[in-house]
Amino acid sequence: MLEEKAEDLGRVLGQTDEYKALRRATEALRDDHGVQKVLAEAERLAQEIEKVAQQGKEPTKEQVEQYDTALQSVQGNPVYQQMVAAQANFEKLMAKINARIYEGIKKGAASPIITLG
Repeated sequence: MLEEKAEDLGRVLGQTDEYKALRRATEALRDDHGVQKVLAEAERLAQEIEKVAQQGKEPTKEQVEQYDTALQSVQGNPVYQQMVAAQANFEKLMAKINARIYEGIKKGAASPIITLG
């Protein structure tokens, strides 16, 4: 019974405007080859900087500047901004849902009567 209710909740969440916007934004980001290229470069630079740091060294000024430039390029991209906004909106919805679930848990824990229906 619990799994069925969870699946029903998932179906309803999948029909929300917030989820639909997130899917569209995710697809747009995936399909934008320019953003993907810059994201890959930023990830490569981040890994390079992390590797240097793990060796107990400081990254070069050039490495840091290249990373900052790549990051600014991504963050300034409208497709990326749309993705971030859609993700934030969906996370707000999920926070509200989780709060309601938690309220239900508290009520259920306080009730001596077991109800599954």
